[in-house]
Amino acid sequence: MYVPRFNTMADDDARRLVAAVGSAQLITVADDGYPAATLLPVLWSDDRLVFHMARANPHWRSIRAASPALAVVSGAEGYVSPAWYRSKSEHGRVVPTWNYSAVHITGRAEVHDDADWLRDAVTRLTDTHEQRRDAPWAVADAPDRYIEKQLRAIVGIELVVERVEAKAKLSQNKDDADFGGVIAGLRREGAGRERLVADAMATLRPSVTDGT
Repeated sequence: MYVPRFNTMADDDARRLVAAVGSAQLITVADDGYPAATLLPVLWSDDRLVFHMARANPHWRSIRAASPALAVVSGAEGYVSPAWYRSKSEHGRVVPTWNYSAVHITGRAEVHDDADWLRDAVTRLTDTHEQRRDAPWAVADAPDRYIEKQLRAIVGIELVVERVEAKAKLSQNKDDADFGGVIAGLRREGAGRERLVADAMATLRPSVTDGT
């Protein structure tokens, strides 16, 4: 990933983005030499990513022990119109761009087929997402035989993290006037994802969140 200095995302922010998104595209090289990708729920624990996928998915069968792997986590993104820059009326030297946040995690993947490993992974993933609810559901709430049957229908994937590249491209290279214009434009003309980009930008420069 190309990450200019002013787009660098701090390690803690990268972990927060992965936790907030909750999923990643797991990409490995298939037996035919072409990449294979599957969108999966993800848990980042210490130096490891934990996933599970359907046993019926052929992707996992091409993952050998210590296979190189890439997990891509994408945050909010959106188009930025040059019409939103105040500098457009001053000199006209402006062009469109695309704002986004993303984390690329590279490492080695391994398949897990052990029932205890799978139960622990599913339990931790479930607890992570259910903790936001007033009345969290737990794996233990379902009949044990039913859970055992469901576990037989999946395999686990563990990625040992070797490199993390994280980028927040949020108009950091613009002055306050243009930066605020982008926030205002995203909120005025954007849909849900674009407004999330505006919210992310506003946390960087609270003094210009009103677009002035």
